[in-house]
Amino acid sequence: MDKRFFNFFNLTEDQAIALLDTPQDQISEDDSRYIAASHLVNFPTERSIAALIRAIQQTDPVMENRIVRRKSVETLGRLEAVQALPVIHTCLSDDDCYMVENAVWAIGEIGTQNAAILETVAQLLDKPGQTYRVIIHTLTKLNYEPAVERIRRFTHDADLPTASAAITAICRFTGDYAQMGQVVEMLQHTNVLARRLSIQDLIDARYYDAIPNIARCPVSLVFRLRGIRMLAEEGLSTGALTFDTIRPYLEQSLRDHPSDLDLVHAYDQPPALPFLIQELYETDFGRCYLATQTILEHYSEAAPAALFDTYAQEATNDYGAHFHVVKLFGWLKHAPAYDLLMEALQNKQPQFQKSRAAAAIALAELGDSRAIPALRTCLETKIWDLKYATLIALEQLGDTTGYTAVTDDDDWLIRAKADSKLAIAR
Repeated sequence: MDKRFFNFFNLTEDQAIALLDTPQDQISEDDSRYIAASHLVNFPTERSIAALIRAIQQTDPVMENRIVRRKSVETLGRLEAVQALPVIHTCLSDDDCYMVENAVWAIGEIGTQNAAILETVAQLLDKPGQTYRVIIHTLTKLNYEPAVERIRRFTHDADLPTASAAITAICRFTGDYAQMGQVVEMLQHTNVLARRLSIQDLIDARYYDAIPNIARCPVSLVFRLRGIRMLAEEGLSTGALTFDTIRPYLEQSLRDHPSDLDLVHAYDQPPALPFLIQELYETDFGRCYLATQTILEHYSEAAPAALFDTYAQEATNDYGAHFHVVKLFGWLKHAPAYDLLMEALQNKQPQFQKSRAAAAIALAELGDSRAIPALRTCLETKIWDLKYATLIALEQLGDTTGYTAVTDDDDWLIRAKADSKLAIAR
């Protein structure tokens, strides 16, 4: 489990447990039991797990306590705490539908073949007002075949992400791929969450034919890379795919140019530059990519000054916009941005991780060989996408020596990239 973003709270395990054990009506304004429940994910101990279970059993009906109970269940799921399954099982009958959703999700994360628990989860498909997608996903993940016909009813659900999960489940249980085209179509849904969820469903279905479509889906490249990588791992292990078949789509996603995406939004006419700059702060990356493409097509001369301004004012603290500004300077081939891009390349704050790979690509677009030594140091990172982007960038700058340095890399994708390049060279 990736915990880089979890440990933001300056609490010891003892302090978090003590806070979580405090009755809700005795909590001061400066304290938060919710934060305590979140923070205990950093302590996979019997004491922390027991404290989280006690928190679930505190049934004070006030909203603050209900939220703490939900978070405690989620944290137990993240900790994969098998010993918590009995108490989480009881949460499936809770009146709070969000608690039920978290409990179902946690059971999926922990994993179980307990038929009584799985049947209780399956029975929720007949209960109104539930988050059916999570229920279907958990039943599929845990391979509960007695639920197949109950899941099949949802393949035509009005909620498309629910229908997508049901189609994927039927595919997994029966091997019938007939409806998977509907899941692929969701990659072009106007709702960004629906697009992201469809990638997860395509992963779950092991639907390798969708890799080119995933590469063109207008969501953050994090979701595209995860989808392509996970499908590649499964497909290579079974012989259904080769590295050479997935490499173009992987590298297309890493380069992340808006012209390589099928954009789902459009403008009636090109908006003014200030509006487009603000669009870079949108949480729907589909809108960010549309703005980026429009800036490149219509404002290539005026954009650099505006980008420097927004970087100084806001984008230094907004990791989404930071990423898009970095990429734009590269696509604009704006040489005065060299120092800014070097700073982004070397920024090790976890929330700015994807900006580092973006900076590597952008520096290559500038064509400035001064960047080569700094790029070479990035080959020592454990971050696979940064390392892969660095190899692409170094090669674009005329330096292919990096490939020999990573032939024994811990990451199979990096080894495969090096082997492929060196084989061509031989």
